[in-house]
Amino acid sequence: MGRSQPSLKQKDTKRRYSLAAAYLAATATLPAGTAAAIGNNNIMLPSSFSPSMALGRRSFGISAAARRSSRGSFSFVGSFPPTSSSSSSSSSTLSPSSTLTAFATGRHAVASSLPSDKNGIPIRTTALFSSSATEAAASANTSTSNNKLNENGSIYQRLPPNYHDSQYDLQNRQSGLASTSYDPSSFEPSIYSWWETAGCFDPDAKCRPPPPSSKPPYVLPMPPPNVTGRLHMGHAIFVALQDVLARFHRMRGRPVLWTPGTDHAGIATQLQVEKALLAEGKRRGTDAEIAAAKANGDDDLLQTLVGREEFLKRVWEYKEEQGGAITSQLRSLGASADWTRERFTMDPALSVGVTEAFCRLYERGLVYRGTYMVNWSPGLMTAVSDLEVEYSEEEGKLYYFKYVVDRDDGSEAESEQDDGQEQEYLPVATTRPETIFGDTAVCVNPEDERYKHLIGKRVIVPLSGKSAFDKNSPNKNYRTIPVIADEYVDIAFGTGALKITPGHDPNDYELGKKYDLPILTIMNKDATMTSTCGPDYADLDRFVAREKLWKDMEQEGLTIKVEKHMQRVPRSQRGGEVIEPLVSQQWFVKTEGMGKKALEAVKNGEIEIVPRRFEKVWDGWLTDIRDWCISRQLWWGHRIPVWYVDNSDENFIVARNEEEARQKAIEQGHPADVPLRQEDDVLDTWFSSGLWPFATVGWPQDEGKKGENTDLERFYPGTCLETGYDILFFWVARMVMLGIELTGVSPFQVIYLHGLVRAADGSKMSKTKGNVVDPLDTVAEYGADSLRYSLVTGVTPGQDIPLNMDKIAANKSFANKLWNCCKFVTENALKGADEAELASLGVTGPLSKEEFDTLALPERYIISKCHELVESVTNDIENYQLGAAGSKIYEFLWDQYADWYIEISKTRLYEGFGGGGDDAKTARRVLVYILDTSMRLLHPYMPYVTEQLWHHLPRAPKSEEKAANALMLADWPQMDDTPLVKDEEAIATFECFQALTRSIRNARAEYNVEQGKKIGATVVASGELKEAIEAEVKSLIMLAKLDPEQVAVVASNSDEAKAAAVADSVQLVIQDGVEAYLPLSELIDVEKEKQRLQKQSEKLAKEIEKLSGRLQSKGFVDKAPAAVVDKAKAELAELEDQASKVRASLDALG
Repeated sequence: MGRSQPSLKQKDTKRRYSLAAAYLAATATLPAGTAAAIGNNNIMLPSSFSPSMALGRRSFGISAAARRSSRGSFSFVGSFPPTSSSSSSSSSTLSPSSTLTAFATGRHAVASSLPSDKNGIPIRTTALFSSSATEAAASANTSTSNNKLNENGSIYQRLPPNYHDSQYDLQNRQSGLASTSYDPSSFEPSIYSWWETAGCFDPDAKCRPPPPSSKPPYVLPMPPPNVTGRLHMGHAIFVALQDVLARFHRMRGRPVLWTPGTDHAGIATQLQVEKALLAEGKRRGTDAEIAAAKANGDDDLLQTLVGREEFLKRVWEYKEEQGGAITSQLRSLGASADWTRERFTMDPALSVGVTEAFCRLYERGLVYRGTYMVNWSPGLMTAVSDLEVEYSEEEGKLYYFKYVVDRDDGSEAESEQDDGQEQEYLPVATTRPETIFGDTAVCVNPEDERYKHLIGKRVIVPLSGKSAFDKNSPNKNYRTIPVIADEYVDIAFGTGALKITPGHDPNDYELGKKYDLPILTIMNKDATMTSTCGPDYADLDRFVAREKLWKDMEQEGLTIKVEKHMQRVPRSQRGGEVIEPLVSQQWFVKTEGMGKKALEAVKNGEIEIVPRRFEKVWDGWLTDIRDWCISRQLWWGHRIPVWYVDNSDENFIVARNEEEARQKAIEQGHPADVPLRQEDDVLDTWFSSGLWPFATVGWPQDEGKKGENTDLERFYPGTCLETGYDILFFWVARMVMLGIELTGVSPFQVIYLHGLVRAADGSKMSKTKGNVVDPLDTVAEYGADSLRYSLVTGVTPGQDIPLNMDKIAANKSFANKLWNCCKFVTENALKGADEAELASLGVTGPLSKEEFDTLALPERYIISKCHELVESVTNDIENYQLGAAGSKIYEFLWDQYADWYIEISKTRLYEGFGGGGDDAKTARRVLVYILDTSMRLLHPYMPYVTEQLWHHLPRAPKSEEKAANALMLADWPQMDDTPLVKDEEAIATFECFQALTRSIRNARAEYNVEQGKKIGATVVASGELKEAIEAEVKSLIMLAKLDPEQVAVVASNSDEAKAAAVADSVQLVIQDGVEAYLPLSELIDVEKEKQRLQKQSEKLAKEIEKLSGRLQSKGFVDKAPAAVVDKAKAELAELEDQASKVRASLDALG
């Protein structure tokens, strides 16, 4: 038997254990409950870690509780309070308040004891950036008195001044750029570790404590992915977009809270555990089943049943084993979320919020228990909402059969027939014959002439009594149902007669209520048939019953035909099985009133939907909204806070806990020891997720605490909810409804909807098609920046995104271009600068008008274009046009900065081009200013490469208020609405210069001038344009590859201009008033060109002679098809035209 391939998780686990084993010697025997960060490989060690585990055991990890206790400081550098004070085999002993962290630098490692604060939270360090093991150890032993906690409990770093930055810069600068190429895998993990460890994701990281007049916070609730999920492109797109918004507003000076977390994913998680149980031959068992098995002494059955408590224990174990991977993967994409505030929907604090929400809604009459039709998932054994049902077009069958008219209805049959003739019947068609057992009427259209005479009669349900179809039999033990009339029936579909099954079809259910028809339940919750269907069909699977019933009906002569039929099949979004509509008792939320409030919030502008076209979708859904079934027949989730009193299923109490429920029961007159039984069902996962924007910031615990600077007061309501349009109703609408109802305000101001990530051809990504693109594989090959930029740019809000790998590769080339630009600036342009000049080059704000006015044309142009870009990008992002903004930065950096200004700067920097001195200083100033500004603009889109490169540029010292001297905490180039300095005239003038340069380049290309050959040129202009071109003639010479000795800039109408016009030259018209003349003799070798043209002329003459002769032949013209003759004439005309042009060229050469 072949050995199966290990999963990615197993491979990663094995890699991490191998690293752990390899470094055991360096780190000694690590104490229980410690984490080691070795090099760039984070090794998380469980409390029971041992060397044997490193060599043999398959998987391990840190518990979620441990991660939460570490305030999110795990991942690349992780540490959490130890569970024991010593290691049995360690030569050194650590105190309970210490944490051991292993750092690796190069091939060496050192272990050192890190102090913890008074709450047992270890002080975070940036050891990955230590230049030596000694420095790492020294930093680890910094006194705890230098650390303090803010009001929310997060750590403010108080290590030696600029410690993080000095260590980061030291390693970064030592590596340099000259000898390295763009390799994102070499720095992306390190940079993220530094950001997180330094506290850069804290809302006040840019300015702490925040000044009283600070800007309002920008709050982004992160859509919580499934806690046991794995990263896919749906996650990648929301990280890319939300991180653009978070980084942009953070740089603009707003405290940004991007709240991360995970969802318990009731159905998805429970399904995985149930699959594991099934593999063990076990399943969930209710208390009643387990009690019955014990009472009957059925030990075999008892061994297969898992009770609720044991089942939940297994789910938590599964969650601990599988959970957490998704948050690490989100980090790899650069998500700058505040991980110290990471939440899980089943955290105790959030669970309190869920219970409070249910109780308040019930107390307001908005929660009720009722019996209605629901979507039942037989595989999951639970009700699911309409939104969790996906419809697929599948080929099925349409079964035509007979509903025989009952003759024993108390009146003479109108169609009484002779013996041996077939009884009258009503033909009916259905896609689900097994539901015939649940029919309680047949409905026809009142205008259908075929069936008018049958309205009011009764028909016999097939096989409800086999003797019913023997007219001589006295047995009348069969079931009949009425024929009713309603305009709902489509005369043209099927037979025009519709069987009505109120218990198993939503449309039939509504008709059944309209005509007061009985409801028959013919299926069990596992989709097997009930005893109502008779002993031949009871306990059969619904699809098996379908086949058997049809065969039995064929034997009775009740079938007509079967046709292939395309139909919409409802399937469970999670389980994939066919959904069965069932009438069931469930808990519901009344949504009509809440829906109206959500509608009004958008209409009155309290909430803006981007793009606006989704407002119509929003209106349509909330106008026709149905009550929300919130109960699920699961065990994993928030158990509904309802207690049934004294073993009654009808007398129940809604309470926040059992103690409150008992108190309410006593108040109702029940004894103090009355039995209370909590509701078995749990709440829909979307119910708890619907509370996310306010539950994650302290609702209801901090409700009403005004002036106490709580997270709830400061960060609620949120600013923007960014998510995919596919969960507009799953999640977004419910958040708005619950937020307005429970807090009195809309939970956010903007709903930004992105499209779905699709395959390159626009089709849906599918494992079946094999076109799924794994974001982690993409990051490994191209880097996170390239993927992020590809997802965000080139699309508009709400538009689906076809993911083309060529686009990702091109964006990696763009990042490489930026890398090379920075290399030019740092390794070439800045080489001639002394320390004083370097110190002065750090960008501290927009360039002033006074300095701007002193600059030459190219510098004024590039700064004007850069400032135009800043204002345009700022406006675009503020208005949620993220794709357009990102594309503009790309175009500017590539087309303007790299292709034009860097090239022109060489004429200022290098003496060989006439540069040096003050010109060189000015060029360095502008090169750094534009590159720095551009990287700030690009940073929200490509955070890693911009952060890495920015640290190689001259920068201002770190301010005390900032967590770190990081680009992500630097000021945006336009912090407010103050216009930036620009010169429209300089832009127009330089664009003329660009057009002149391009024209000369194009002429060189047209005449195939050798790359290295320099040619002459006479430029004719007047006034200020002439002066501007003269001032930049050295730039023109370099860019257009002109001969300095043969270049002249002359005035219009001058003798020089007239002479250039009459000489043998190529005239280039640039714009009105600007021309250029290129000597023809320098573009080509006249004699060689004459020879070439003469040969071409002779060749054309021969071809013309041959074709002319053919067309003059009477035999060809008369006998050949007209199309052939016309084609020959067209070819002759083309040849004659070419010959004419060649002769003209020869004449021009003289």
